[in-house]
Amino acid sequence: MDQPTVGILHPGSMGAAVAACAETNAAAVLWCETGRSTASMERAAQFGLTPVATMAELLDRSDIVISLCPPAAAEDLARDVAGHRFTGVYVEANAINPERAQRIAALLGPDATVVDSGVVGSPPVGGKTPTLYLSGPAAETERIEALFAGTAVRTAVLGREVGKASALKLAYASFQKTSRALVALAVGMAREHGVDQELIEVASRRTDSYLSEPGYIAKTASRAWRWGPELDEAADALEAAGLPPEMLRAAASTLARWNDAKDSELTLTDALDRLAQP
Repeated sequence: MDQPTVGILHPGSMGAAVAACAETNAAAVLWCETGRSTASMERAAQFGLTPVATMAELLDRSDIVISLCPPAAAEDLARDVAGHRFTGVYVEANAINPERAQRIAALLGPDATVVDSGVVGSPPVGGKTPTLYLSGPAAETERIEALFAGTAVRTAVLGREVGKASALKLAYASFQKTSRALVALAVGMAREHGVDQELIEVASRRTDSYLSEPGYIAKTASRAWRWGPELDEAADALEAAGLPPEMLRAAASTLARWNDAKDSELTLTDALDRLAQP
């Protein structure tokens, strides 16, 4: 199969690293630099992505487009792509609920073909090997598997139904991210009463407990601006399934207290102090 040209939309820390892996089997990986921040430009340069001046140029040249952006922007971004009459494969890789993934597939059809996907794991740098779960038409999911073959991004196909990959991503995120928020609350409460070290000691006896990793609270705080919206998406999915969404709504509200810590380098004390301020 000929090497495709790939476009990455809004390359954040995950998107840029995933796009860099795609370069292994692509003719080029493009990104649109217009209107992007200095941090985005530096990140794209770090990963060797090829800049283009306009979204129209990116879409005209790309055979495959990967959308990785904050969940709230997913449909607006897809609408922009649909407005350009993109005719290739659109990889919807955002942390959105299955109904939204299906709406995006309908929005982009019949011109483009949508592959629903979700990344589970950390960005593929420093030896990390996340899995990109895929669902959608067989021929197109095979193209995405080929794109990442032999790279740090593993792929797994869940079937042909758009929405399956999004459902798996949110099901995992709802546990993993809510658990991290619960750790922060538990350590914060223990600290208030001067028993935080004792709590951590108790948790350290159980190596499968997130409580044994209090250092991760600071990382959770710096990622809360992304994680909170993901949990809102997961809560929507629970509600659509007739399941109670309140636990995830509460976790999202907790994470919102860290929104101003976006991508910051915090200490554990800093993170807990911010959590305690409404």
